[in-house]
Amino acid sequence: MTSNAPRPDDSPNTQASPAAQDSQDTPTAEGSASPGSPFRVERTPRDEAPQFVLPLVARIERDAPPARTDALETAARAVLTILSDERALGDGEWAQVMRDWQDARIRKVVRRARGAEWRRAEALPGITVTGKSAEVRVYPPVPLDGWPKDLARLQVSGTDLDDPEPPRDPDPSTPVLWLNPDIAMSAGKAMAQAGHGAQLAWWDLSAPARTAWREAGFPLSVRTAAASHWPELTTSGLPVVRDAGFTEIAPGSCTVVADHPALRHS
Repeated sequence: MTSNAPRPDDSPNTQASPAAQDSQDTPTAEGSASPGSPFRVERTPRDEAPQFVLPLVARIERDAPPARTDALETAARAVLTILSDERALGDGEWAQVMRDWQDARIRKVVRRARGAEWRRAEALPGITVTGKSAEVRVYPPVPLDGWPKDLARLQVSGTDLDDPEPPRDPDPSTPVLWLNPDIAMSAGKAMAQAGHGAQLAWWDLSAPARTAWREAGFPLSVRTAAASHWPELTTSGLPVVRDAGFTEIAPGSCTVVADHPALRHS
């Protein structure tokens, strides 16, 4: 790999211990601040490396679907949870595939499951993260064409959810993943984008800030930014996710700004 972006597991800011691109919800993103970022849209040596994807499965029962915002927040916490898990770091059992995934493009795919599908998905190695109404299971990365059978058969398109009531204003002391108010995304696409934003914030944090966030249980909010506030957010120096345009939206679109208090510039 040739890149100026350090891998999370060998970055000076990373603590030593714990912590198919054929789908509508298969985004690629870039970190706006780093020329060597694996999220950049233009072709780089990362595109020549074997490509992997981080699978996420959301439990969406027909009679009791989760609230949209809670699903987005739970997906973001799931990404942070696997990034900081001891099995994903150092010599952990998932560490090599996590490195392989991050040596190439950073892809995430969100699929949905219910009933027996969910029970089969839960039986595979991974981590289930629970929100107020949402359950999201995240798995170690897999090759783009090497999905486990019980995940490959799950639906990926058409995942949409609603909030029964408008979400409250976020706590200004808590990290917020701000969504672009001018882009409409399915719930699955937005979950993947929120995961990208959380990952960029994690990479940019100092080791003490990462530890504090993890030990607090990764509190965060996902909200749609006010149209008047969005231009300021995208030029603030905070991590910005840009989509590669494989699905749903135009390439290069800014989808998420990761506003962590520890990353704010005075």
